[in-house]
Amino acid sequence: MRQKENGVTHIKYRIADVDGFNIFYRAAGALGAPKLLLLHGFPSAGHMFRDLIPRLSDRFHVIAPDLPGFGKSDMPPRSKHTFQQMAETIDRFTEVVGFDRYAVYVFDYGAPTGFRLAVKHPDRITAVISQNGNAYEEGLSEGWNPIRAYWEDASPANREALRSLLTPETTVWQYTHGVPDPTAVSPDGYSLDNFYLTRPGADEFQLDLFGDYKSNIALYPTFQTYFRTHKPPLLAVWGKNDPFFLPPGAEAFKRDIPKALVRFFDTGHFALETHAADIAAAIREFLPN
Repeated sequence: MRQKENGVTHIKYRIADVDGFNIFYRAAGALGAPKLLLLHGFPSAGHMFRDLIPRLSDRFHVIAPDLPGFGKSDMPPRSKHTFQQMAETIDRFTEVVGFDRYAVYVFDYGAPTGFRLAVKHPDRITAVISQNGNAYEEGLSEGWNPIRAYWEDASPANREALRSLLTPETTVWQYTHGVPDPTAVSPDGYSLDNFYLTRPGADEFQLDLFGDYKSNIALYPTFQTYFRTHKPPLLAVWGKNDPFFLPPGAEAFKRDIPKALVRFFDTGHFALETHAADIAAAIREFLPN
């Protein structure tokens, strides 16, 4: 799975056939190594882990899929524009690629996806790493208010108002807001995200997911019951200046998992853009060999 020459990690780029649905993914690391599943968020794809994977692949078998409808994975039909369907597809993906027991790294949309997998298969999850991946009401900022308005009234006007969240300028803002030095953020990530947002049907898909995000909040008590019952080893690595998911959301994990580790970094939502080395070091210290 991983070739390493002169200290350079070579990531493999592959497509998994998941019951006729194509999931594009990045993979690195030896097949026999402990498994680590990386789940990205909106509006990104597996490329957001480009700086993290090389820092972990000497110890872990790492896989980073593009979620359905994101990046280079297939776009689901309109009837399947839900987080539940996304989780079901990624669940089957893990089986197709042989991820029987694994640690899961969740970020943003990857959190309700990964937490659904954990609730369904608690025996498969060896640990949880949450990077601005929320599961508590107190972690939601006022930045969610326009989307909440759409939950309460799915009118054409409220839906249309959310299109501003899909503009190139908003994507750049998501990457740079809360970053002390915005020049430290490479344009590669947000430029690629903006490219993928122009895929046919991507706008309606994303608007549908905005509307369905309320299903994730409805599952927060279920996720929390999983945390309290199974107490998986959990590391929260959080950009403390995130405009969407607030630091109290990270601290809340300790309520259900007292031994949870929480670390904050002086950056924004896409913490890996500025702190990949620090987060990788925290993961290497946290996860057993």
